[in-house]
Parts: sequence; structure tokens; C-alpha cells
Amino acid sequence: MRWSVIIENLPQLLEGAWLTIELVVISGVLGLLIAVPMAMARVSRQVTVRLLPWLYIYFFRGTPLLVQIFLVYYGFGQFEAVRDSFLWPVLSEAYWCAIIAFTLNTSAYTAEILRGAIQSVPGGEVEAARALGMSRRVTWRRIILPRAFRIGLPAYSNEVILMLKGSALASTITLLDLTGMARTIIAVTYTPLEIFFAAGVLYVIITFIIVSGFHFLERRLARHTRPGS
Repeated sequence: MRWSVIIENLPQLLEGAWLTIELVVISGVLGLLIAVPMAMARVSRQVTVRLLPWLYIYFFRGTPLLVQIFLVYYGFGQFEAVRDSFLWPVLSEAYWCAIIAFTLNTSAYTAEILRGAIQSVPGGEVEAARALGMSRRVTWRRIILPRAFRIGLPAYSNEVILMLKGSALASTITLLDLTGMARTIIAVTYTPLEIFFAAGVLYVIITFIIVSGFHFLERRLARHTRPGS
């Protein structure tokens, strides 16, 4: 193990790690914003309301993330209408194509997590809200969604970690994320063991930070259940 190679190339690896974090955070936030209304539609009593989100979720959960990235990065550019539209400056950039693909993918998984969490909200809490005269909108805003977020938080933390690992596929469309930067350095230094080891350690550190953050959030949201609180 040549530690000097790792030390020399650590700044580049950290630069790639920052891009990885950026991709995960932006797509995670956008995916969550899309997932909330989809999860609400999935628990609707109307079949027509449930159908479109179901098809969306089924497609993005049923196809590999790599295929979805290629469809966004290579697929849209084949349509002349897209190339001539205002969307082309965005869809011609690998960075934004990765953001779009990651957002669509994680929103599907997150929507299913929230759907299960919403259906796990105790019916008694909803009935109590209605007995107090809360409207349906207020019940969703003050009772169902906050409770569902607390229920689904552990599963959502796993989804964020999976998204972090899946972000390594961004390197397939020329982005120099952590994996892409590692591959670029290896092509010059011919030291795959050292560089991939360093990249793996950085992934572990990022994962530890994510897990610690979610554990803190879980404890924070559940503080009212602890004795003496």
C-alpha cells in the first residue's frame, strides 16, 4: 500500500466526494418534494387517482438506475423538438441529467416508503382529529403527514444511503464524482488498490455522517416518548 499516492491525490478525491454529496442532497430534496404528493395519491380511494403514481413508481422501481441515467442523458437528445426547446441547455449537461435521473428514481422509492408510513398511521389519531372538527386538509397537515414522516424515517435513511451508493453511476456519463475521480486518477497513476481504498473510506465516512444525522433526527422527533420528557 503506497500511502503517498493517497495523500497526493486526496484533494482530487475530496473534490469528487463533494460532487457526490451535492448530487445526493439536491436529488434527495427534489425527490422528497415529488414523493409526498405521489404518496398521498397512492392512498386515495379513487382508482384513477392511484393509477398514474402507481405506473410511475412501478417503472422507476422496476428498471435499473443505470438505464434511467442513459435514457435521460442519451435518450432526450434524439428528439429534435427537445434540442430546439428551452430544456436543451439543461438536458445537454451531464450534471443536470444525473440530477434528473436520481430525482426520478429516488422519488419513486420514497413515495412507496411514505405510502406505507401513511397507511401505518393509527386510525384512532385520524378519528380523534375529525372528532375535534379538523378539516381533511388540516388533518393531513397536522396529523397524518408528521406522523408518517416519523414512521418512515428509518426506511428513508436506508434509501438515502442506497442513493449515495447509486450516485457512483454518475461517472458513466462523464461526471467526476468520487468514483469518476478515482477512475481518472487510476488511469494516470496505475494504482487501483490505493485509490479505490481511499474512495471506499470516503464513502464510509459520508455514510457514517448520514446515519448519524438520521439517528439524531429520530431521537429528536421521538423525544416526547422518553420518560421524563
